[in-house]
Amino acid sequence: MARSAVAQEEIRRFLDIGAVQVAELDIDGEDAVLRPGPGSPPLTHGEVFVLVRWGGRPVGTLLGRVPEGADARAVLVERARAECAPALAEEPWQEPPFTSVVVATRERAGQLARALDSLLAQDHPRFEIVVVDNAPVTSRTRELVERKYAERVRYVCEPVPGLASAHNAGLDAVRGEVVAFTDDDVVADLRWLTELTAPFAADAGLGCSTGLILPARLTTPAQVLLESHGGFAKGFTPRTYDPAHPPGDEPLFPFTAGRFGSGANMAFRTAVLREVGGFDPATGAGTAARGGDDLYGFVRVLAEGHRLRYTPYALVWHHHRETWRDLETQAYGYGAGLTAYLTAVLVNRPALLPAFLARLPRGLRHARALTAVRATEGADGGGTPGDHDVRTHPWPRRLSRLQRRGMAYGPVGYLKARRALRATARGAR
Repeated sequence: MARSAVAQEEIRRFLDIGAVQVAELDIDGEDAVLRPGPGSPPLTHGEVFVLVRWGGRPVGTLLGRVPEGADARAVLVERARAECAPALAEEPWQEPPFTSVVVATRERAGQLARALDSLLAQDHPRFEIVVVDNAPVTSRTRELVERKYAERVRYVCEPVPGLASAHNAGLDAVRGEVVAFTDDDVVADLRWLTELTAPFAADAGLGCSTGLILPARLTTPAQVLLESHGGFAKGFTPRTYDPAHPPGDEPLFPFTAGRFGSGANMAFRTAVLREVGGFDPATGAGTAARGGDDLYGFVRVLAEGHRLRYTPYALVWHHHRETWRDLETQAYGYGAGLTAYLTAVLVNRPALLPAFLARLPRGLRHARALTAVRATEGADGGGTPGDHDVRTHPWPRRLSRLQRRGMAYGPVGYLKARRALRATARGAR
């Protein structure tokens, strides 16, 4: 079917989006340190997406332009010191508990190796790594782990397809007091695991923590477009969500779980996640539901009275998808995963239905606003100083429509996924 003239114009504008460099800048002290982002080449002139740090900790981002012939460090330091004043929370440091890291993967050995190298370099004092090979069709992942990471990484095979099933297999296998989850397409910052898990030592009522996700590369139009409309970042202000004291600025709490974080950067107290039954296997990528497994986990833990902590100091660099078709798939999947996870929560925790219905009218208005344009706000809901707000490229209406279509499909997809799981279980008997 031919695309409409509007869709063709949107794609034309999309293809005109240029690449943006990625860099890191630490402005603590007189001698600010500027370096390329992970895997990025040395900086040149042109547009630069900069993570600003203070004493190593992330405090903000900015989009800058380095004129040809100019000193990139001088240009960016001046901008960063004017716009990204540090607002680091004073938190007493406690040694983090023994932690297990679960990485689910499927036929992406090259990406997995890059992620594992960054995980093995973590400064966390006590941790293990478990790779879950989800419904593999080749032996490449197992061979990689056994050849390159023997005795440092444990290998688990989960034959049932789906990210939630893979995460549950990892949950069954881990030994840590805390279990952290990340993806095979990230590079973890050196202190990622320590920053993500130390809050569990400081707060016995904490059930979950999430962290900051920034782009590892911005070389294709799809990557730049996604990040210019917020990407996966949730701001630079630490925040604790407590079901005993619902946040006044979150009237839909806890059903707007996308505000809390994302599955590429999350951790749970292991016993708590096991008590709620782990993730619903009929949610997540690789199932008909398309996504929502992480959001399901957040809400289930909050619904049991445990707190959730977001910390921007726990950073992973994510390799965003690269093509227009990837964005179309992602937009539809996000919409489907949103309503699929809500369906899963109500099916598995029907006592939440009255609270959900009470919030439904505002929820529908929120959903329409969400798909009208991607928000650039952080988790604090309002442009934290240093948050990037660079809507330099309009969000295509086609992607918004696809996300709404996905939302309409999500409950159907969830029910299809449940039927597929039952069929698989019957076939295994």
